[in-house]
Amino acid sequence: RVVFEPILSLRPRRLRGFEALVRWQHPARGLLSPSDFLGLAEETGLLIPIGWWVLRQAVEAALTWDAVACQEPPLTVSVNLSNRQFLQPDLVDQVAAILSETGLTANRLCLEITENVIADGDAALAKIAGLHGLGVQLHVDDFGTGYSSLNMLHSLPIQALKIDRSFVEQLDDPTRNKGAIVRTIVLLAHEF
Repeated sequence: RVVFEPILSLRPRRLRGFEALVRWQHPARGLLSPSDFLGLAEETGLLIPIGWWVLRQAVEAALTWDAVACQEPPLTVSVNLSNRQFLQPDLVDQVAAILSETGLTANRLCLEITENVIADGDAALAKIAGLHGLGVQLHVDDFGTGYSSLNMLHSLPIQALKIDRSFVEQLDDPTRNKGAIVRTIVLLAHEF
C-alpha cells in the first residue's frame, strides 16, 4: 500500500504536499516498512514494477486532493525513485506517460533521487535533464550520505536537498555537534 506523509512549510505555515511511501500489509506480520521487503522485491525482479505502481498511485492521489483541498498553490506529491528504477532506459518516457495519462501538472511531481544516482555519470545527467525538461521537480534524498561532487550538485536542476536523518537525529544534543553540519547543508542548499 501507499501511505502519505505530510510536507509542511514553516513560513508561511501551511501544508505543501505529501511524500508517498510504500508499505506492505503482510497478513501475519502487519504493516512492514520498505527495509523489510524491498530487498526481496529487488531479488525477485519486482522492485521496478512496484516503483511504477507507487508513482502512479501517488499521482492519482494528488489529483484526488485537488477536489478536496482546493488549495493554491496546489499540493505536490513526492516519490522516491530507487537507484534501479532511475537506471531504466525508459525512465523519462515512463514518467511522461504517467503525467500525460493522468493529467497531473509536471511541476507538482517531485522525484527524489540519491546522491549515488547523481554520481553515475553522463547517463544519469541525461535522465536528470530529461526529467527537468518535463517540468518535474528533482530532490536529492538522504543528502550527506553519498559521494556526489558538490560541483556536480551545483550544476544540476535540483530544487531541494533533504538532509539525511542521521544528521537531524539528536540535533538538540550539544555533545553531538550535528547543528554545525545541518547549518552548513542549509546554507549550501540556499546557494542552489
